[in-house]
Amino acid sequence: MGHLVGKDIFRELGRKIDGMEMRAPWNERLHAILKELYTSEEADVVIKMPYGLSTFEQLEQATGYEKGKLLRLLEGLTEKGLVVDLWLQGSYHYTPAPLVVGIFEFTMMRMGPNASSKEWARLFHDYLSGDDSFLAANFGHGEQISFVRALPHDETVRSPDYVEILDYEKASSLIAQSDRFAIGICSCRHEKLHLGVKNCDAPLESCTQFGYAADFMIRHNLAREVSRSEMEDHFARSRELGLVMAADNVQKNMKFVCHCCKCCCNVLRGISEHGYPNSLVTSNYLAEIDGTNCIGCGKCAKVCPIEAISMVELEAPEAGKKRRVLVDTSICIGCGVCALTCPTKACRLGKRGQRVIHPETTFERIMLQSLEKGTLQNQIFANPQSFNEKFARAFVGAFLKLPAVKKALLGESLRSRFLQAMKAGAKRQGKEWMTQI
Repeated sequence: MGHLVGKDIFRELGRKIDGMEMRAPWNERLHAILKELYTSEEADVVIKMPYGLSTFEQLEQATGYEKGKLLRLLEGLTEKGLVVDLWLQGSYHYTPAPLVVGIFEFTMMRMGPNASSKEWARLFHDYLSGDDSFLAANFGHGEQISFVRALPHDETVRSPDYVEILDYEKASSLIAQSDRFAIGICSCRHEKLHLGVKNCDAPLESCTQFGYAADFMIRHNLAREVSRSEMEDHFARSRELGLVMAADNVQKNMKFVCHCCKCCCNVLRGISEHGYPNSLVTSNYLAEIDGTNCIGCGKCAKVCPIEAISMVELEAPEAGKKRRVLVDTSICIGCGVCALTCPTKACRLGKRGQRVIHPETTFERIMLQSLEKGTLQNQIFANPQSFNEKFARAFVGAFLKLPAVKKALLGESLRSRFLQAMKAGAKRQGKEWMTQI
């Protein structure tokens, strides 16, 4: 790796991470993060790794590292959450961690004597929240596909007689369908704690993982394994605390649910403080107020995590009420936190006029995210060491970046056909199983 030394190798690593489903615009703050977290050899391995999931044998070929050394480097990278190893199809498959969800979360979930949490918190805060460059790169162009979606509290949706609630929209169903569970430190809350700006009583240990994601977290001491009943109790506690449930933006094989407070969560602050409402995909519901039962107490407005609810003074008070509730439906995320506090049940979630289409699987989400972010070519031609694929990436990338092409593929009429084409391509490469995760 003599051609990549000092700062240059971390610049190249920055380009690799920026080419994934979440963009990571380069600046000196990102350079400081990468230099803090990766050794030069670890950076070199990640640079040479294919995008997407690869077997160890494929990594040997791609990186050129001797087996024993590669194993040691991968062990260090996976223990730090900088590379994700998943047990799939009878063997481990490895993929570089994107900046989000990945490098930030797993780093701030690390604990123990070797964790430089205070320094990491400062570095990530300076990069993610210091200005709008990260948010603008990922949500500043009308993007529709985020990595996370609002999961409504089950009890806050209006009667099933009026609203159909699908299984993937219910926390109880998601827990019932999973076979392994883990709870770890909330990365955002941990970051704010070390910055001295955590102003809530919400517990640090609150981030939940399921299935193969829970397996990864448990193996690398990033979270502890819990039982199904403990997970159910954990969700009940979040309801009592009025936390927002922000779930993996998929319908099947959900990997995580964050339990978010408005003072710490970077995603919620991206909406309320930075003005990027698309940083979190809304649920299929909106807050609705029954004016007959509403007493104008203002509790719903006080707890709204993104300040989508306000109280308006009535010029002519009626029936003892001096204020009425106004819901900004353009930014309401449909989380149901407002309804949890309503003493008269006047505030409930009703069905949106147009259903929000969430990706069916992680494969679909990554394909759609990558198309929006201009990095889909890296998922199609995943080997960075191949000269032929390098040429194809440049050619296809330029085509996919054309606004008309991107708009057409993401539109309702072609989106399904686009995803079917991506699945067919995976099948031709013998990776049909990837389309199911």
